[in-house]
Amino acid sequence: MSHGVLSVPYRGGALAVDISPRAFRYFMAVAEELHFGRAAARLYISQPSLSHQIRRLEVALGTPLFVRSSRRVRLTAAGRTLAHEAPGALAALELAVERTRRSGSGRTTTIRLGYTPVASFGTLTGLLEAIQEDHPDLTVDARELFSAEIPERLHAGDLDLGLALAPAVPDGVAGEVVRTERVSAILGTRHRLAAATLIPLVELRDETLLLFPRRLAPAYYDGIVAACHRAGFTPRLRAFDDPPIHAMLSRLAGGREVGLAPASFAAHAAMAGPGVTHRDIGDPPMLAEFSLLWPTSGASPVVAELIAAVRRYAAHSWSGVASR
Repeated sequence: MSHGVLSVPYRGGALAVDISPRAFRYFMAVAEELHFGRAAARLYISQPSLSHQIRRLEVALGTPLFVRSSRRVRLTAAGRTLAHEAPGALAALELAVERTRRSGSGRTTTIRLGYTPVASFGTLTGLLEAIQEDHPDLTVDARELFSAEIPERLHAGDLDLGLALAPAVPDGVAGEVVRTERVSAILGTRHRLAAATLIPLVELRDETLLLFPRRLAPAYYDGIVAACHRAGFTPRLRAFDDPPIHAMLSRLAGGREVGLAPASFAAHAAMAGPGVTHRDIGDPPMLAEFSLLWPTSGASPVVAELIAAVRRYAAHSWSGVASR
C-alpha cells in the first residue's frame, strides 16, 4: 500500500490526512527512539532524509510533532496523540485495502460454512481451528443446517463449504470424508445398559432407538439400519421430530429409549444433560462419516486453500476411527 487516508483525533474533531505508510513508519521510529540519528540508523536512511520526511509530515498535519533541541528530542502533545491513536487507524486502513483487493481478485474474506448439528461438538471446532490457523484474517459465517440441506445450499451458491454427516453428493458439488467416528449410545444413567463399558450391537435388539428423521440425514439413518440387519435383527426406530439437543436429552433421561449419535456429539451431549450418559457400541461398531463439501464451480480461490488446510488437519488429528 503506497498511500492511505488516516483519521487523526484532535480537540476539534478528526483530521483526514493523506499519509504514506513509509512516512508513518519514519515518525514511529523517531517517536520510539527520541533520537533522529538512532532512528535513521534503524531505518537504514540518512538523518537529513529522515528529518525532511518528518517535516513534510508535520506540514501535512499542520502541527509540530517533536520538540527538537541540541540535547534531546521529545514528542509534542500532538505527537503523543499521533503515536497513541494512529497505529490502530492505519492498521484498520491497511486491512480494509487488503480485503478490498482480495474481494476484487475473487479472494473472499468471509466464508459461509454450513454444518450439521451433530458436528457442533469436536468436529466443527477442529475444522474452524484449521481454517483460522492458516487464514486468521478470514471471517467464518457458520450456519447450522441438517445434512440433507447442505449439498443443495452449496449447489445454489448459498454456502462456500459444508460439513455434513454421510451426505448424498449431487452434481455440482464435490466432497470427501474427513472424519470417521464410532456411533455411540446416549441413554439415561438408570438404563439397564448404562453400566456397560461397551454395548454390543446385538444388545440393542429389544431397545427403541431414537434418531433424527431419515429425511435429515438419509445415508446415516440407512447405515444404522443396515448395521442392525447385519447383526441379525431389525431395529425398532422412533424418529425424533423435535431436533433441539436439550429436548432430546430430557426425553432420554426420563425414558427408556436409546439415542444414537456420532461419538464426539454423544460425549459432549451427555456432559450437558443431567441424568444422561454415553457408551460406545461395538461387536461390530457402527460408523459415522463426516464429509467436507464444496461447489465444483464458482468457488472463490481461497476455498481451495481452506480445503487443503482441513485435509492437513484431518490427516494429523482425525486419522483412524475416533471413539470420541
